[in-house]
Amino acid sequence: MTALAPTRTTVSPLTSTAVFIGRSVRHSLRNVEAIVLPVMLMLLFTFVFGGALDTGGGYVDYVVPGIVLLCAGFGASSTAVDIAQDMSDGIVDRFRTMPLRSRGVVTGHVVASLARNLVATGVVIAVALLVGFRPTANALEWGAALAIVALFILAITWLYAGIGIAAKNPTAASGYGFALLFLPYLSSAFVPTDTMPQWLQWIAQNQPITPIIETIRAFLFGDDPGSELWWALGWCALIIAGAYVWAAWLFRRKAGRR
Repeated sequence: MTALAPTRTTVSPLTSTAVFIGRSVRHSLRNVEAIVLPVMLMLLFTFVFGGALDTGGGYVDYVVPGIVLLCAGFGASSTAVDIAQDMSDGIVDRFRTMPLRSRGVVTGHVVASLARNLVATGVVIAVALLVGFRPTANALEWGAALAIVALFILAITWLYAGIGIAAKNPTAASGYGFALLFLPYLSSAFVPTDTMPQWLQWIAQNQPITPIIETIRAFLFGDDPGSELWWALGWCALIIAGAYVWAAWLFRRKAGRR
């Protein structure tokens, strides 16, 4: 009588992803820098530079939307390092021997980053309210502003996920991702673009961060974002689609199809 080979059961993609999300969330609890650093930057810009930039004391209202996106960038950048660590230390190969879909490890990092950065956004806004931030948005406008923030976090996190897979090690991932953290400084996050030199204005006005910031700023203060809203949505959708396809392709090349 021929013995039957044992049947290997693979759990569903949803269950696999949930396992990896839980793992990434536990790791996220150690990352307090993503919350502390943006809060310190906001206090620095508000109390040290704010008096020179706006003698009327209203600079905090202008700067908070930019700080929120800066917060998202700092928080998402750790995703690249975490994924590069997983790709380089053999843990993904170990996951492939288990009844789990290994590509869920990337999705787990992305979802955990989204949750972590939304919490960080809440902390930054709470501190901003304590130091004088006074938005005039109603509940619907607050919801729209937070939806744009969440969409941006998702976009930048998928981009960092691709960087993490492409990098050879965590150090390289940190270096590659560092350049993206400068984008808010070359936008309308901290000063209006029309105060910049002519050549820099074109860069600031035509990069993704500026319309996203202006859309959030408009919603928080009850203004009509106009065409900036469509540019913000378009940039986020383009980055999410491109980064997701890029990350999936890289993962199949490096970790194999499963």
